[in-house]
Amino acid sequence: MPEPAVPTSALDRLVAVDRATFAHEYWGRRALLTRASELPHPFTDLLDERTVDELVSERGLRAPFLRVAKNGSTLGDRTFTAPGGVGAGIADQVSDSKLVALFGDGATMVLQALHRVWPPIIDFVGALAEELGHPVQANAYVTPPQNQGFDDHYDVHDVFVLQVAGTKEWRIHAPVWDAPLRDQPWTDRRAAVQRAAAEPPLIKAVLEPGDCLYLPRGFLHAATALGGVSTHLTLGVHTWTRYALAEQLTTQALATLAGDAAVRGSLALGTDPTRPDTLGADVEQVRAALLEAVRTADLDAVAGALRRADRDSRRPAPVGPLAQLDAVNALEPGSVLRLRDHLAPTLDQAGGRSVLRSRAGELVLDEADVAPVKALLDDGSAGVTDLGNDLARRLLLGAVVVAG
Repeated sequence: MPEPAVPTSALDRLVAVDRATFAHEYWGRRALLTRASELPHPFTDLLDERTVDELVSERGLRAPFLRVAKNGSTLGDRTFTAPGGVGAGIADQVSDSKLVALFGDGATMVLQALHRVWPPIIDFVGALAEELGHPVQANAYVTPPQNQGFDDHYDVHDVFVLQVAGTKEWRIHAPVWDAPLRDQPWTDRRAAVQRAAAEPPLIKAVLEPGDCLYLPRGFLHAATALGGVSTHLTLGVHTWTRYALAEQLTTQALATLAGDAAVRGSLALGTDPTRPDTLGADVEQVRAALLEAVRTADLDAVAGALRRADRDSRRPAPVGPLAQLDAVNALEPGSVLRLRDHLAPTLDQAGGRSVLRSRAGELVLDEADVAPVKALLDDGSAGVTDLGNDLARRLLLGAVVVAG
């Protein structure tokens, strides 16, 4: 019997509820366990145990693309790395020989940043990040039987846990600190985490192959492999927050105050910083100016800053230099070019020139290029006849478009 078709929506592979229900009832609020029987397809097309062996033994991975943990602690890189021999003497390459011994002794392997090294995961993570509107990373955890990789903790990003092989018992507790920011790790609240972990769990469940668990940031969790080797893939969603908006508003407000001569003025001669009461009038003056600067902050500028941060936080779809050069050499009037996936392009003005900005970089445009590039951004593809041969070549060599 042929394999069922993989759904086009990445999120539909992870949750059985519709998008609106997930957005309003679960996103950032509640944990959600979805069983394999409720989902359209297993996760072995993304990762399996043969892939794990290939990655750590044949692909020349280097630290930190792999971590190894045991008894809740991360081992030093030298315990699982070694030089690669003649022509590859770099000392921090993963040593499969060392891993065999460590894994056999109960250590957990953590394959990090798989969204950079394994093509099926690269494609899936790119699609999921596009749907969610937030950056996504992928790590895999491979745990020997009856072992626990890490103690109870919380993450500062949302996670989807995709059980790939084996079984693992998960214990989930409610947050001790709701919606933690990236600089608010669980180690800052270690005692509270330990106390909460001793209480009855909110969820205690065994994940089997094909199951998926969604955890908003802050939810405490720990997992133990049962019966055999357990492999799960964790998709970490680094959510944009209202605090990020506050940072942008504050940055813009401070830039505004830098242009205010009164705020730039010196404090009184003989000011004593040890007496806060002497600063009252100055504080009130600055507070009023700051509040007004925040109130009048430009929404487009705030959105633009966040857009630039988002652009820097993700990568466009992979593109091959050889394939791009082949496409340049094969250009003809009937050729069709399409925008590279996950590019986040914008057409901006800078120094009196039009600039195409994207995750591929910047491309300065001539006046005659603007209209066809606008049409390309609107439609997602364009023919060489519409672009012109010179612009088509520049877009290909700028890694903005690929052969359609």
